[in-house]
Amino acid sequence: MPFTLTVNGESHALEVEEDTPLLYVLRDELRLNGARYGCGVGQCGACTVLCDGVPLRSCFVPAASLGGRALTTLEGLRAPDGALHPLQRAFLDEQAGQCAYCIPGMVMAAAALLREKPRPSEAEIRTALDANLCRCGSHNRIVRAIQRAAEELAR
Repeated sequence: MPFTLTVNGESHALEVEEDTPLLYVLRDELRLNGARYGCGVGQCGACTVLCDGVPLRSCFVPAASLGGRALTTLEGLRAPDGALHPLQRAFLDEQAGQCAYCIPGMVMAAAALLREKPRPSEAEIRTALDANLCRCGSHNRIVRAIQRAAEELAR
Protein backbone atom coordinates (compact mmCIF):
# COMPACT_ATOMS: atom_id res chain seq x y z
CA MET A 1 0.00 0.00 0.00
CA PRO A 2 1.62 3.32 -1.05
CA PHE A 3 1.39 6.26 1.34
CA THR A 4 3.38 9.26 2.54
CA LEU A 5 4.67 9.50 6.07
CA THR A 6 6.07 12.70 7.60
CA VAL A 7 8.77 11.89 10.14
CA ASN A 8 10.95 14.50 11.81
CA GLY A 9 9.78 17.10 9.29
CA GLU A 10 10.63 15.02 6.21
CA SER A 11 8.11 13.38 3.89
CA HIS A 12 8.74 9.79 2.88
CA ALA A 13 6.91 8.00 0.07
CA LEU A 14 6.56 4.41 1.26
CA GLU A 15 4.95 1.19 0.21
CA VAL A 16 4.40 -1.45 2.87
CA GLU A 17 1.75 -3.98 3.81
CA GLU A 18 -1.37 -2.27 5.12
CA ASP A 19 -0.93 -3.64 8.65
CA THR A 20 2.83 -3.06 9.02
CA PRO A 21 3.44 -1.42 12.39
CA LEU A 22 5.00 2.04 12.41
CA LEU A 23 7.93 0.75 14.47
CA TYR A 24 8.97 -1.61 11.67
CA VAL A 25 8.74 1.16 9.09
CA LEU A 26 10.80 3.52 11.25
CA ARG A 27 13.51 0.97 11.95
CA ASP A 28 13.58 -1.10 8.75
CA GLU A 29 12.61 1.37 6.04
CA LEU A 30 13.75 4.73 7.41
CA ARG A 31 16.68 3.45 9.54
CA LEU A 32 15.53 5.45 12.56
CA ASN A 33 16.50 3.15 15.41
CA GLY A 34 15.68 5.30 18.44
CA ALA A 35 12.34 3.63 19.09
CA ARG A 36 12.85 0.13 20.45
CA TYR A 37 10.86 -3.07 20.17
CA GLY A 38 9.89 -4.16 23.66
CA CYS A 39 6.58 -5.95 24.03
CA GLY A 40 4.92 -5.60 20.64
CA VAL A 41 1.53 -4.82 22.15
CA GLY A 42 1.90 -1.20 23.28
CA GLN A 43 2.35 -1.88 26.99
CA CYS A 44 6.01 -1.16 27.77
CA GLY A 45 6.65 2.21 26.07
CA ALA A 46 10.05 1.39 24.55
CA CYS A 47 8.66 2.19 21.08
CA THR A 48 7.13 5.57 21.96
CA VAL A 49 7.21 8.32 19.34
CA LEU A 50 5.20 11.53 19.12
CA CYS A 51 2.28 11.82 16.73
CA ASP A 52 1.17 15.43 16.43
CA GLY A 53 2.95 15.98 19.75
CA VAL A 54 1.14 13.16 21.57
CA PRO A 55 2.92 9.97 22.71
CA LEU A 56 2.12 6.99 20.50
CA ARG A 57 3.19 3.36 20.88
CA SER A 58 4.60 2.61 17.44
CA CYS A 59 4.80 -1.17 17.82
CA PHE A 60 1.18 -1.91 17.00
CA VAL A 61 -0.19 1.11 15.09
CA PRO A 62 -0.23 0.54 11.32
CA ALA A 63 2.10 3.03 9.65
CA ALA A 64 -0.30 3.49 6.73
CA SER A 65 -2.94 4.87 9.10
CA LEU A 66 -0.69 7.82 9.98
CA GLY A 67 -0.49 9.60 6.63
CA GLY A 68 -0.93 13.35 7.10
CA ARG A 69 0.20 13.23 10.72
CA ALA A 70 3.47 14.73 12.01
CA LEU A 71 5.66 12.08 13.63
CA THR A 72 8.68 12.82 15.79
CA THR A 73 11.19 10.18 16.81
CA LEU A 74 14.03 10.38 19.29
CA GLU A 75 16.29 11.41 16.40
CA GLY A 76 13.92 14.28 15.57
CA LEU A 77 14.38 15.95 18.95
CA ARG A 78 17.88 17.11 18.03
CA ALA A 79 18.40 20.69 16.94
CA PRO A 80 19.02 21.35 13.23
CA ASP A 81 22.73 21.78 13.99
CA GLY A 82 22.80 18.31 15.56
CA ALA A 83 22.91 19.50 19.17
CA LEU A 84 21.13 17.30 21.65
CA HIS A 85 17.73 18.36 22.94
CA PRO A 86 17.91 19.50 26.58
CA LEU A 87 16.09 16.30 27.59
CA GLN A 88 18.63 14.10 25.84
CA ARG A 89 21.49 16.03 27.42
CA ALA A 90 19.87 15.90 30.88
CA PHE A 91 19.36 12.13 30.66
CA LEU A 92 23.07 11.77 29.91
CA ASP A 93 24.17 14.26 32.57
CA GLU A 94 22.03 12.60 35.25
CA GLN A 95 23.10 9.11 34.13
CA ALA A 96 19.41 8.28 33.93
CA GLY A 97 19.76 5.04 32.01
CA GLN A 98 21.33 1.82 33.10
CA CYS A 99 20.62 -0.66 30.33
CA ALA A 100 19.05 2.27 28.41
CA TYR A 101 16.53 0.11 26.59
CA CYS A 102 13.56 2.09 27.91
CA ILE A 103 15.21 5.51 27.68
CA PRO A 104 14.06 6.50 24.16
CA GLY A 105 10.44 5.95 25.18
CA MET A 106 10.98 7.79 28.45
CA VAL A 107 12.55 10.75 26.63
CA MET A 108 9.66 10.91 24.17
CA ALA A 109 7.04 10.73 26.93
CA ALA A 110 8.93 13.46 28.79
CA ALA A 111 9.10 15.62 25.65
CA ALA A 112 5.32 15.43 25.31
CA LEU A 113 4.91 16.29 28.99
CA LEU A 114 7.21 19.32 28.80
CA ARG A 115 5.39 20.64 25.73
CA GLU A 116 2.11 20.45 27.60
CA LYS A 117 3.42 21.45 31.02
CA PRO A 118 6.78 23.26 30.96
CA ARG A 119 7.22 23.18 34.77
CA PRO A 120 5.78 19.83 35.89
CA SER A 121 5.84 18.74 39.50
CA GLU A 122 7.58 15.52 40.49
CA ALA A 123 4.17 13.84 40.80
CA GLU A 124 3.20 14.98 37.28
CA ILE A 125 6.47 13.60 35.90
CA ARG A 126 5.94 10.26 37.60
CA THR A 127 2.35 10.10 36.32
CA ALA A 128 3.46 10.91 32.77
CA LEU A 129 5.98 8.05 32.91
CA ASP A 130 3.67 5.52 34.60
CA ALA A 131 3.05 3.61 31.39
CA ASN A 132 6.75 3.31 30.50
CA LEU A 133 8.28 0.20 32.03
CA CYS A 134 11.84 0.13 33.35
CA ARG A 135 13.38 -2.80 35.18
CA CYS A 136 16.64 -1.08 36.04
CA GLY A 137 15.22 1.03 38.83
CA SER A 138 16.72 4.30 37.62
CA HIS A 139 13.43 6.18 37.92
CA ASN A 140 14.74 8.73 40.42
CA ARG A 141 17.50 9.71 38.01
CA ILE A 142 14.98 9.87 35.19
CA VAL A 143 12.78 12.23 37.22
CA ARG A 144 15.83 14.40 38.03
CA ALA A 145 16.78 14.49 34.35
CA ILE A 146 13.31 15.70 33.37
CA GLN A 147 13.35 18.33 36.11
CA ARG A 148 16.79 19.47 34.92
CA ALA A 149 15.60 19.74 31.30
CA ALA A 150 12.47 21.63 32.38
CA GLU A 151 14.64 24.17 34.19
CA GLU A 152 16.87 24.60 31.15
CA LEU A 153 13.95 24.94 28.75
CA ALA A 154 12.31 27.53 31.03
CA ARG A 155 15.30 29.88 30.80
